[in-house]
Amino acid sequence: MTPSSPDAATAPVDADAAIAAVEPLPPSRRVSGLIEDVRAGFAKRPRELSPKYFYDARGAELFERICALPEYYLTRSEAGLLDAHADALIDRVRPDHIVELGAGSARKTETLLAACERAGLDTAFWPLDVCASVLVEARERLQARFPGLRVRALAGDHTAGLDHLPPRTGRTLFVFLGSSLGNFEGESARTLLGDIAACMGGEDRLLLGVDPVKDRETLEAAYNDSEGVTAAFNANVLNVLNRELDGDIDVDAFRHRAVFNPAANRIEAYLDVVRRHTARLGALGETYTFVEGESLFTEISRKFTPTGLDGDLNPAGLAREVDFFADRNRYALHLVRRA
Repeated sequence: MTPSSPDAATAPVDADAAIAAVEPLPPSRRVSGLIEDVRAGFAKRPRELSPKYFYDARGAELFERICALPEYYLTRSEAGLLDAHADALIDRVRPDHIVELGAGSARKTETLLAACERAGLDTAFWPLDVCASVLVEARERLQARFPGLRVRALAGDHTAGLDHLPPRTGRTLFVFLGSSLGNFEGESARTLLGDIAACMGGEDRLLLGVDPVKDRETLEAAYNDSEGVTAAFNANVLNVLNRELDGDIDVDAFRHRAVFNPAANRIEAYLDVVRRHTARLGALGETYTFVEGESLFTEISRKFTPTGLDGDLNPAGLAREVDFFADRNRYALHLVRRA
């Protein structure tokens, strides 16, 4: 990181103060926790786990590795589209604020901020993520690159609603990238989009990144990489359960599987049981038997046609305004307005 001033290179960093400067975003509605989700999910057949528990420190590290894999085209394709169209997007919206949901490291949004700088805009950045420490790292990196950039970091869960998002003056560009919408099915997707729409005025826009439907071979390869990184990422959720719920699930008794379901236009990820065993989750006071041949359903990743995406956007009061597609339908960015 290049310091923005001579003193910044040697000044001590007060990590606690930096995290304290991240504002909490209170939830608008109750969101279930780990114990409740595991009880409900393990009562189903097949058993289910929420993908929101993938991202502990180890899971985040594995996902960063996934994004660099040759089979995982999504990250590179999205970055290429942003590089090609950032100036046109920023010129069209001319945002006073950029609000990114699930910002993480905000590396892709850095491309948009650079376009704002080239356009001479004094745009404030509002990254929202559940992890305060990740937001601190992103803020330090961005302010080193863009001296004077106003960053108002918000720690919260965007699935819990956006009613308490602080007010803004001027145009806002909401950003939701990484095909993250694909992890939400049906009503959950429309609720999330409705939350965003409720925060938007007539001149505000949403930049949405989604993965279009394409051939099965390309889709399944992206979630079954040859190095086994995605398999480790999927299985790591069991390590989370063992650590957080005082469990003794045999992680080695499961095998990763990801398949494309053409009827639902989605990738489905499973952990298949390859060896019968019994495990206890102490925090739940429950014992579970896993039988060889059964599966634990862990994640979906929906793939979109324009019509299918409209089926999520339109009920939420949103409409596509401009579409950007990568070569061979590899990826898509959509600029969305209030309907």
